[in-house]
Amino acid sequence: MIKTMDKEGTIMYLITKRIIDVLVAGISLMLLSPVFLLIAIAVKADSRGPVFYLQKRVGLNRRIFSIIKFRTMHTGADRRGLLTVGYHDNRITRTGKFLRRFKLDELPQLINVLTGDMSLVGPRPEVEKYVNLYNAEQLKVLEAKPGITDPVSISFFDENDLLAGYDNPEEGYINEVMPEKLRLNLAYINQRNISSDLMILFKTIVRIFS
Repeated sequence: MIKTMDKEGTIMYLITKRIIDVLVAGISLMLLSPVFLLIAIAVKADSRGPVFYLQKRVGLNRRIFSIIKFRTMHTGADRRGLLTVGYHDNRITRTGKFLRRFKLDELPQLINVLTGDMSLVGPRPEVEKYVNLYNAEQLKVLEAKPGITDPVSISFFDENDLLAGYDNPEEGYINEVMPEKLRLNLAYINQRNISSDLMILFKTIVRIFS
């Protein structure tokens, strides 16, 4: 059973969560607008291509949406593989390495939060290629709105470097990393509440700057 709250508790949780999402995302976008401008200039000055990178991800109830990030790779690099292997991946730009180190490339997802495609906290959305490999139990993770951060973002903060240690990074991701990420997120969904969401946000910020 995914949800342990009763129906009324679940509704109140989702309403409160949405209010917090809109307030935090809206205020953050206004306050961070100068930072967005500086990052946009750096991305454009470092390599050819757009400032933003849009990728199709699978969201709530398996709905496809476009996740928004600052571009950290050379244009067209995703055609050489969906997984990033370490910070020394030669597809990553110089600016991209800095943005990824402090997760600044994720900031535009505040727009996804405002539009309702994402939440501040929730299972990180996956690309359809890997979602198609989920079993029936793992598919339950799609019953929660995806988020900018989640327990996995903290536990697998250095996921790129972890994958770099595999002879075949994609096989390692599919067979070992992805199942563990899904296990953690299913556990989160079972226990989620506003307090735990706020704690995940706090731990994420601490992890980024530690």
